Amino acid sequence: MIINQSSVISYQLSVWKGTWALIRYRPGFFWLSVAAAVYAFGMRTVPGWLQKLFFDRLTGEASVALNLPTILALIVAIEASRMIVDVGGNLSAAKVRLAGQTLLRKNVVQNILRKPGALPLPISIGDALNRLDHDLADYGDFPTWIPEIAGHAAFTLFALVIMARIDGLITAVAVLPLIGVFFLNRFAWERLMRYHRESREGDSAVTSFLGELFGAIQAVKVANAESSAMYYLEKLSDERRRRNVRRGTFSAMAFSVADHMGDVAVAVMVLLTGAAMARGDFTVGDFALFSSYLFFVARFPANFGSYLSEIASQRVVLDRVQAMHPDAPPESIVEHGSIYEGAYKQGEFASGKFASLQVANSAERLERLEIKGLSYQYSVVSNQLSDDPSLITDNRLLNTGIANVSFTLPRGSFTVITGRIGAGKTTLLRVLLGLLPMDGGEIRWNGEVVADPAAFFVPPRSAYTPQIPHLFSMPLRENILLGLPPQAVDVDSAIHRAVLEADVAQLEHGLDTIVGPRGVRLSGGQVQRTAAARMFVRSAELLVFDDLSSALDVETETLLWERLLAGKQGSRGARRISLLPCSPALYLFVVSHRRAALRRADQILVLENGRLAAQGTLDELLVHSDVMQELWHGKANGDE
Repeated sequence: MIINQSSVISYQLSVWKGTWALIRYRPGFFWLSVAAAVYAFGMRTVPGWLQKLFFDRLTGEASVALNLPTILALIVAIEASRMIVDVGGNLSAAKVRLAGQTLLRKNVVQNILRKPGALPLPISIGDALNRLDHDLADYGDFPTWIPEIAGHAAFTLFALVIMARIDGLITAVAVLPLIGVFFLNRFAWERLMRYHRESREGDSAVTSFLGELFGAIQAVKVANAESSAMYYLEKLSDERRRRNVRRGTFSAMAFSVADHMGDVAVAVMVLLTGAAMARGDFTVGDFALFSSYLFFVARFPANFGSYLSEIASQRVVLDRVQAMHPDAPPESIVEHGSIYEGAYKQGEFASGKFASLQVANSAERLERLEIKGLSYQYSVVSNQLSDDPSLITDNRLLNTGIANVSFTLPRGSFTVITGRIGAGKTTLLRVLLGLLPMDGGEIRWNGEVVADPAAFFVPPRSAYTPQIPHLFSMPLRENILLGLPPQAVDVDSAIHRAVLEADVAQLEHGLDTIVGPRGVRLSGGQVQRTAAARMFVRSAELLVFDDLSSALDVETETLLWERLLAGKQGSRGARRISLLPCSPALYLFVVSHRRAALRRADQILVLENGRLAAQGTLDELLVHSDVMQELWHGKANGDE
């Protein structure tokens, strides 16, 4: 279900609280940029004062010891110092901006990864990328507006004090635009917020559709729907253009009004200074000083007004970002943490310097895994079905989850979950692993309750392969390792266990072959076995497969199970799985209805309508379970 980005959020992170957190993340660089901006802007007042001294001396209004060369030299020195300081300030502001943007993106991605893995994002992938890029770039840049505003405000204050000592009435005219900007922004605030939100939503609509279109090109071509897709994209783009034009026009009008209020103020001050000079109350030096100050003083209201409008934009940005992970605390967006600056350049990741990124080497030996009363109910029910209670009672039409499922995995066991389509097999795996949040029940690892399955069931405790594994457009080796140092694991052994060695030998560049987006250069069976090899290199105690062999031919599937179960001896109840070099693999927990897996299982769990209908060995279930009989004879899932 997609949640609209304008949905009401329970409570929000304030713009100022978030900005202060970003400032505190790199406080030294921030305050250095503020000091540099105050100096660079504030020193603009000195050349104007020197011009006043020069003209007053030239007209005989004042006796000053400074001659023209000295004044010129001072102006050049001041401007040169301003330029150097300004460069340093910009570099410091860049440090604040880039570090803040990186921190924001890391925190948002972490919040997304912390949620149960089987729950979809509340927005589309394309929209999420747009928000991670543009929205967080805007908010990360927001603190760097403060030094410029602070510097411009410092100059304006210094200039007004100097000007007021010369003529208070003329100086008062320069303050009027500031008052006008305040009332202008109060009038335009809500509309600025609305237009900016609509503009962002228009951008999101386009990027969302593009993301879905790129991921479904084959479906579009098969349906001969290219022209329809382009028409819809053109329609979305036109709506985005309309919204952006409206926002840009209104923002430009507001900025123009504030800017022209300053121009009007400058014109009035020029007229007043002319009248004062005619009366003899104003010297040529005073006029030169006012002339050098008026432009920057008059531009401050417009600059300040633009900053106020930017605050409205950042409110929209924070709402959109929080909508990506509505269950996470808003403060987590700006939570401080390491961003490993310069680590890639220095090769420190490869050297293992950052211990927090390393995978644990061992886990507590699993002796017994107990599941008691595990339950989960999907919260989204079809409106059409909900209108007809007789349909809802048939869970084969609408599986709403699992209810009160209990079982135990003894040490060294090979357990298979089976059942009709929609019986809740995948749901059970996902709830067990924390990919879906359980509604009830408990999980015990060696008798200890697992409080947070999502954080607990990760390598080296467990490894999981879903029905449709995800591969990245990277070399096959990197898809198996996924960040593990190659020297620390036995890739060859993992490939052997996954029955992948013959396939690797046929690839153009072997393990260095780029598999393409989602592994498009590989067959379905190769994708599944690559994901299996990814599990094996992680030396997990518990291996969890969701229909691993569904895309395999009979010969490959048989060989796969033989290698996985190599070393098992004795009766089913006493079987033991051998320790292979790349993984202890002491437990196998598998969803399957394939005979090759069912024959080798120590115990089979039969699910029906989200409940555990039967449990036992294959021979026992073929006698006592109608569902097992249907599955075995290929009647339940239409599979012989």
